[in-house]
Amino acid sequence: MPEEEKPREKLLQRGASALTDAELLALFCGTGLPGVNAIDMGRMLVKQSGSLQALSRRSLNDLMQIKGIGPAKACQLAAIFEFGKRLAIERRSQSPLDSPEAVYDLLGPTLQSLNHESLQVLLLNTKYHLIQVQEISKGGLNECIAHPREILRAAITHSAYAFILVHNHPSGDPSPSRADRKLTSQLKLASEHVSIEMLDHIIIGTPSAQSDQAYFSFREMGLL
Repeated sequence: MPEEEKPREKLLQRGASALTDAELLALFCGTGLPGVNAIDMGRMLVKQSGSLQALSRRSLNDLMQIKGIGPAKACQLAAIFEFGKRLAIERRSQSPLDSPEAVYDLLGPTLQSLNHESLQVLLLNTKYHLIQVQEISKGGLNECIAHPREILRAAITHSAYAFILVHNHPSGDPSPSRADRKLTSQLKLASEHVSIEMLDHIIIGTPSAQSDQAYFSFREMGLL
């Protein structure tokens, strides 16, 4: 491989944005396998998973099943994906979270990377700036159970002025279920009793060839 095409040298000369997904992964892999260089290893990782997003959803044990990925490399990959998620949260915490788009930008990549449902609450101050993201519960492939008191307990504990409920549908379809609608209705009523504003309930999906809908907002649809 020409010197200028090696990932490290290419990054030094042209910046990280010039690297392909496979080349970025090659920098983490460091070395490949006999007959397979690090870039080919990166291409293999993306191809086997289907996308970077799908790769980020794989567990440590799953990653270690890939030939050439041991505990150290699996941990490095998991760490960099987690770093990206936390960076996104830090960046968004400096501006108001007062729209479904802002919430999707903040938590979309994180929740789309999960293979189980996760119910999270965004706790906000009077300017709708983020105080904290807190996971309330997590479930199986298509089930996440929570009670309004658990959500409101988090809001009261952190003296939140308002909150946004967010959860994902691993199936990719963000359409609300009957249970989603029932929880939203109960929580809206309970939050009014303790004078904490329920700003929205957003369900995160995954755009696909069948549907380009990335999220469902109860507030946007006039259901809150």
